[in-house]
Amino acid sequence: MEYNINYMERCIELASKELGNTFPNPLVGSVIVHKNKIIGEGSHQIYGENHAEVNAINSVKNKDLLKDSTLYVNLEPCNHIGKTPPCTDLIIKNKIKNIIIGSRDPNSIVKGGGVEKLINSGCNVTLGVLEDKCNYLNRRFFTYHKFKRPYIILKWAESSDGFISPIKKQREVFKISGEESLKLSHTWRGQEDSILVGVQTIIDDNPFLTTRLVQGKNPIRFVLDPNCRIPVNSKIFSKDSKTIVLSKKENSAINDNLKIIKFEKMKFILDSLYSLKIQSVIIEGGTKTINNFLKNDLWDSIRVFKSSKNLVDGVKSPDIDFSIFKETIIGRDSLYTLER
Repeated sequence: MEYNINYMERCIELASKELGNTFPNPLVGSVIVHKNKIIGEGSHQIYGENHAEVNAINSVKNKDLLKDSTLYVNLEPCNHIGKTPPCTDLIIKNKIKNIIIGSRDPNSIVKGGGVEKLINSGCNVTLGVLEDKCNYLNRRFFTYHKFKRPYIILKWAESSDGFISPIKKQREVFKISGEESLKLSHTWRGQEDSILVGVQTIIDDNPFLTTRLVQGKNPIRFVLDPNCRIPVNSKIFSKDSKTIVLSKKENSAINDNLKIIKFEKMKFILDSLYSLKIQSVIIEGGTKTINNFLKNDLWDSIRVFKSSKNLVDGVKSPDIDFSIFKETIIGRDSLYTLER
């Protein structure tokens, strides 16, 4: 069946605008084409609300055109009843015969079932159009369902001479990177499901771990605190977002917004996040926590802001070879990124 990849590109564009809004659902965009003209399009915007295919079909003014149209979607249409009815049923009901799909859904309750039902209903289905791009768009969703763990982003800022922070004398934040880098970091937080730091970061910096510098949802906050050292007056206990402490001991600092989960090993941390349906996590420090993930080869993306500032002394940053990283200038900083 003939198709135009530009329409799949448009599906990806529509879906990507909702990054951070659809967890635990994937990012999906859909376009309906009639005689080489887009007559309808839509995206999945919020978990529990209409899927992309439904919004695209609903946007078509003249429903009589649907039977002679082609529906493009970057992910296999669902064929099960969840928060909403199956998208395959609506496609079949509207007699849309030609379906172009980017990725097969890795979720076991969907995988292959949507395609199979469409084909059995007489639809012409083409699968795998711009598949790599479609897979990359939903890399968090795919990692969660394929590897039974969240998508892991390691992120930190370091001085030009390789220190992640100065020697601390009191609980205050020392800003290594510039304002542009800080705003970008907060934007990233809004795009991910959760954020995790070690307890030493809480003790030293007393951060909120929110998106307060930009507009966006706050991630769920995780603190790795084996020996329950987190101060009771920490800003992490604010009601801006849920906070979950991973500890080996009980903690008396419990309020309505705090949950304690006991843990033993690194795998248990990821198993806990998976069981809570966390699809992505930013690991923001400190050095010990980040090095534990590097040592266990548990990462999907690394993002490092390198400042022009020198600290001379302090806490050493993780030892990384930046020669294989992509470099981008962000204000006065250099951003180094690497993805699997």
